[in-house]
Amino acid sequence: MILEICPNPSRDCTLELDNLNVGRLNRLRGKVETYSGKALNVAIGVSRLGGDSFTTGFMFEDGGKQFEDRLKSEGVGYKFIYNKGSVRVNYKIIDSKAMLTEINDKGEEVSREKQLELISYVKDISRAASVAVMSGSLPKGVDSSFYGEVLSVIPDNVKIIVDTEKDNLKSALARGVYLIKPNLAELEEYAGEKLHSMTEILEVAKKMIKRGTKLVIVSLGADGAILTDGTESYYCKSANVAVNSTVGAGDSMVASAAVQIEKGAPLSEVLKCAVAAGTASITTPGTNLFYKDKYEEVYAKLSIEKI
Repeated sequence: MILEICPNPSRDCTLELDNLNVGRLNRLRGKVETYSGKALNVAIGVSRLGGDSFTTGFMFEDGGKQFEDRLKSEGVGYKFIYNKGSVRVNYKIIDSKAMLTEINDKGEEVSREKQLELISYVKDISRAASVAVMSGSLPKGVDSSFYGEVLSVIPDNVKIIVDTEKDNLKSALARGVYLIKPNLAELEEYAGEKLHSMTEILEVAKKMIKRGTKLVIVSLGADGAILTDGTESYYCKSANVAVNSTVGAGDSMVASAAVQIEKGAPLSEVLKCAVAAGTASITTPGTNLFYKDKYEEVYAKLSIEKI
C-alpha cells in the first residue's frame, strides 16, 4: 500500500483568461473546480496507475464530503481527521500564454489536539504501507516541526517521499527520508543562488542528500527532470505536448515515482515514469491530473541519459 498524508487540502478554482489585466475588468474563458491538495493529487495519481492507494490528513466539516466523493470515484481509500470550519479555496489564474498566477488561501486553524490525533493515526496505518508520501503546506496553527513529528512515527522499513519546501522540508530531512522532489526554483532557493548548468544542479542535489535523503528528483519543467542518489545520476528530457495547465504536474511525478519505488524499479525507470506522468498531466485543464492512456503515450516517447 502507498500511504498519502495531506495536511492541507484545498478546493482549487482554475480561471482561464486571454490575458490577466491587473486593476481592470477580466472576462473568463473557462473555469475548472477540483477538490485537491498535493498529497490527495498523489493519491489519485497512484490509483490511476493501478497502485493500492490510501490517504489521510486533516479535513474540514464544510466541504469535506466533496473530497470524499472524489476519492471514492477514483478508487482511493481514506480516513481523515476532521476539523470545524471550511476547506480553503485556492485560485489558479492561467492566461493564453500558459502563464500561471496563484492566490492561495490560508484556511482554518488546526488545534494541537487534532495534530496529535493525526500523528497517532499515521503511526497505526503506516504499519501496512510500503511507501508513504507527505506533501504540501501546513494549515494555520501547525508548526513546521509537524513534518518531522509525523514522519518520525512511520516505521523505518517504509520508504518516505516528501514534496514540500523551506522549514517543512528541513524538518522532514532532519528525520531522514527516501526521496524529495524540488523544482528548479526551490533548489535555487535552497542554494541561495541561480543554477546555470546540470553540474551546478547536481552539486546542490548532492548536498541535499547529505542533509537526510537518499534520492533527489529535480523537476526542470519543460526541460524534463534529473534524478540522483549521489553516485548515479540520470536525465530525462520531457516530450513535446500541448500545454493546458502545469498545475498538478509535480504531484503526478511524485505519484508515478512512488508506484515505481514500491515495485523496486531501477532509478532510471523511476525517473522515466515520473517524467511521463508529469508531462501527461500538463495536457489536462485546471488541476486535473494525467490519464493513464496519455501517460503511456508519453512514456513511449521518452529516453534516459546517464550523466
